[in-house]
Amino acid sequence: MSDDLGFLLGDAARLLRRSFDERARVLGVTRPQWRVLALLNRFGGSTQVTIADMLDVEPITLGRMVDRMQDAGLVERRADPADRRSWRLHLTTEGEQKIEALRPTALALFDDAMAGLDEAQRLELETMLNIVRANLTRKPLEVSHG
Repeated sequence: MSDDLGFLLGDAARLLRRSFDERARVLGVTRPQWRVLALLNRFGGSTQVTIADMLDVEPITLGRMVDRMQDAGLVERRADPADRRSWRLHLTTEGEQKIEALRPTALALFDDAMAGLDEAQRLELETMLNIVRANLTRKPLEVSHG
């Protein structure tokens, strides 16, 4: 296996992020905001802490982002009925509309990125990356020190 694989994956991810930023900017959304919207589309009603964990950011960082997105009318906080200290995040109708407006941009970007790969190669790449992700997100085995 080549030492370059990590750099190649990192470069591809960086270039995807950069290209998405350029394309989404005209629609008035940043990539971090898009990620919040996309997660809430899939996991609406999650707590801020859960979404922060999914984004790999500190809850306070997400809290500030949600403040801005709430001011923009894209998301809303609702009190958690089971825990008064916790907030549940939900998309607003405007947030759902923003996702629908951004979806063609994201799909076009992926089509551009996958140009030259046939459908079987695309599916194989997706399968392989899902395996890599699963391998990296597994909890490490606990080692007994006794």
